[in-house]
Amino acid sequence: MSYIDKNLTAGETVLYRTRLHWVSILWSVVFAALFGIVGLLLVVVALSDIKGSGDAMWIGLFFIVVAAGLGFLGKLRRNSVEMAVTNKRVIIKVGLFSKRTIELFLAKVESIGVNQGILGRVLGYGSVVVRGTGGTAEPFKHVEHPEDFRHQVQHHMEVANEIVSSR
Repeated sequence: MSYIDKNLTAGETVLYRTRLHWVSILWSVVFAALFGIVGLLLVVVALSDIKGSGDAMWIGLFFIVVAAGLGFLGKLRRNSVEMAVTNKRVIIKVGLFSKRTIELFLAKVESIGVNQGILGRVLGYGSVVVRGTGGTAEPFKHVEHPEDFRHQVQHHMEVANEIVSSR
């Protein structure tokens, strides 16, 4: 069960979720692929029984294990960030073993900004900057669909303000 689902209050429901974009793990994937290819080539050389290739098998297997580890670490990094908008709050959790959380009531969100470069606009990622009233700006990089996240926060801030003003 995710951090967000475990920490919902009574009557609170998740309205929108996002996560890190695949670009955030690009280097892990690139290096995992390189180590994997080299490892496989070394194993093939060792299995082809070329003279003097005894150590190639162990080195190749080591490279394959390193490749799997890099891929696993990249996936872990991407899955360690949770971002959601609920009917009451904006919740952002970063980290797996040690974690940092930002939980702002919608009424306390002062502003939410999106920073996107050219590549971010093309691929659909960017940085989201959440600023709470009286607080400092909290930037989060490589967020998937940052403009959708901002739109959801703004929309649900308006809904929450309408509910409060109608009382």
